[in-house]
Amino acid sequence: MMMRIGIVSCVVVLLGGTAIAQDVTPEPGLELNAARAELGKRLFYDTRLSGDTSLSCASCHQPDKAFTDGAALSAAYTGAAHFRNTPTLANAGFRDAWLHDGRLGTNLNDVAREMITETYLMNMDMRIMQERLKQDPIYVEMFATAGMSEPSNGGARNALMDFVKTIQSRNAPIDTGEMSAAAQRGQGIFEGKGGCASCHAGVRFTDDRPHNTGVPNNPEIWTDAERHSAFVTYAKFFGVPNYMNLREDLGAYVRNRRDGTRRSFLTPTLRELTWTAPYMHNGIFATLEEVVDFYDAGGGDDPLKDESLRPLGLVPSEKDDLIAFLESLSGDSFDTEAYVWREDDYDYSLIENWRDVPN
Repeated sequence: MMMRIGIVSCVVVLLGGTAIAQDVTPEPGLELNAARAELGKRLFYDTRLSGDTSLSCASCHQPDKAFTDGAALSAAYTGAAHFRNTPTLANAGFRDAWLHDGRLGTNLNDVAREMITETYLMNMDMRIMQERLKQDPIYVEMFATAGMSEPSNGGARNALMDFVKTIQSRNAPIDTGEMSAAAQRGQGIFEGKGGCASCHAGVRFTDDRPHNTGVPNNPEIWTDAERHSAFVTYAKFFGVPNYMNLREDLGAYVRNRRDGTRRSFLTPTLRELTWTAPYMHNGIFATLEEVVDFYDAGGGDDPLKDESLRPLGLVPSEKDDLIAFLESLSGDSFDTEAYVWREDDYDYSLIENWRDVPN
């Protein structure tokens, strides 16, 4: 069954004579298969999607943090650690490029594949994953309900894609018309003196393009051996020159090898900021106050920094108002039944001689 999740504006319906307010979302919901999305929700919380069953998608994308993890730099597969901050999945279905460097730009199925199979992420051989899914009777039933004959790799990725499409901001003050006076003043700064809207545009507050804003490096990427190992693996795969001696994250440069794109990263959405600290692609800023101070100073020190960045000269009250506006872009928590698989039904033991055991 195909259905559309989400609505554009607040709607009040009558049920048994009682008025019930519906969620307010910034964009119409995306078309998806509801049964497949429910299957994707179970898969999202299943650690069997990682090679050694230590990680699920939700290990780094936690619903109570708007599907981030609250860490400056995220975790990774056993024996490694990641070199970037976990981005929110809120409204990710509306993007046309993903990850901080934008290197994936086809669809969320491709994103799911990379997250599951990359060695420093979930390190899963999809042939093994398929066998695990086939041996779970709940998955066999859910795949059938979703219109698929049996559990498969492609079906699992499509299910995860449909689940991620359901993750949509709801009831943020900017959408419900309930912004405070401070937030309304802050919106004027955001769109005017601050110049923030030149990159943080549209209802998702991103232009989906890479920019160099001079964000300082996070030295932990190179002082932590496990993080450095993951960084080297990534840089080597993308053919980055001199990757063993490199001490900077080149960002979108890996996509096109143009020097002007060095250290540039996709503009992040500003939706759900109150849930997603710390900030920037490397988690270098712990608070919104630090982020505002950074841009008030004109960004960081980088010869390739975007020319539009300049000192803003904001006074303390203007900074407070700007932060109030940024906070008005966050809505309801995702830690709800709609987004969390709460059933404890993963009772499954790995079969050591699985090659010799029939399904």
